[in-house]
Amino acid sequence: MASIQKRKDVWQVRVRVTGLPTLVRSFDSRKSAQVWANEKDNEQLRGVYRDESDVQKTTLSQLIDRYLVDVTPLMKSAAVDVYKLRALQQRTLSHLPLSKLTPSVLAQHRDLRLRAVTNGTVIRELAYISSVINHARREWGVNIPNPIALVKKPVSPQGRDRVLNPEEMAALVAELTPSGRRSPWMLPIVQLALETAMRRGELLALQWKHINLREQVAVLQTTKNGERRIVPLSMRAVATLEGLPRNCADRVFPMSACAVSAAFERAVERACLVDLHFHDLRHTAITQMADKLPNLIELAAVSGHKSLEMLQRYYHPSPQALALKLG
Repeated sequence: MASIQKRKDVWQVRVRVTGLPTLVRSFDSRKSAQVWANEKDNEQLRGVYRDESDVQKTTLSQLIDRYLVDVTPLMKSAAVDVYKLRALQQRTLSHLPLSKLTPSVLAQHRDLRLRAVTNGTVIRELAYISSVINHARREWGVNIPNPIALVKKPVSPQGRDRVLNPEEMAALVAELTPSGRRSPWMLPIVQLALETAMRRGELLALQWKHINLREQVAVLQTTKNGERRIVPLSMRAVATLEGLPRNCADRVFPMSACAVSAAFERAVERACLVDLHFHDLRHTAITQMADKLPNLIELAAVSGHKSLEMLQRYYHPSPQALALKLG
């Protein structure tokens, strides 16, 4: 049967079952401790007691290690996921046994991280923890409730609405023009992003065998939503592609995502542009395309958005331009 004792600032529950290790769990309140103790007592009476000794000796970091081996390689965003999960393993939180991974501990982690990073970063970290625990519960028989469900998430940040104006675009192009040690691939990749609204990952995955310049289309075999998409190419996009050299790897842009981000950030800094990310090129492209494709169904077909609600987050018309249309 379960016993409850006050230990410093927590309420400790001990469950003794013949033939099994003693199970110990700590709670922030006596009420929570009593609920859990009653649950374990009822399980014993019904003969369905579940051994939870593994959650006392297994840490979150150990779960992450297994997740990185069994699950992450199958994910489309594997490279990013590995980086994020390895960074999460450096946090004190990851070295705690699962039995001590309570909502209050996670809330303290949330508040501490909010002092150093944005709300969006903390939301993603909590999502990673939740995914790892849920997978362990479903697939590995780890008997622990997901504490993330009881942790209040930070307020989601507002969607970005950064769009390049003509002057900024000219300044960026000037700083991307190849010279010295500047990459010869950065100007064309930015030009193609502005002409097609393709994401950085889609541009870097683009292969020559999936491009038909005569019919002015590029086929994206895998996209963010996991579906194949055919992207129409403007005459400017075709001209940009025709001016590129072919390489033996068949990739149109033989660069890594990190290299593109670093080169783009350096160009933005040289151009003295404020708060500009590579993904803002997609916002700019879709906003410009809206003038040529007023039919939202057609615009969504080009951008690859599954819903008009998501498309609206990328279309940022100028209030002045709308006023002119109203007359």
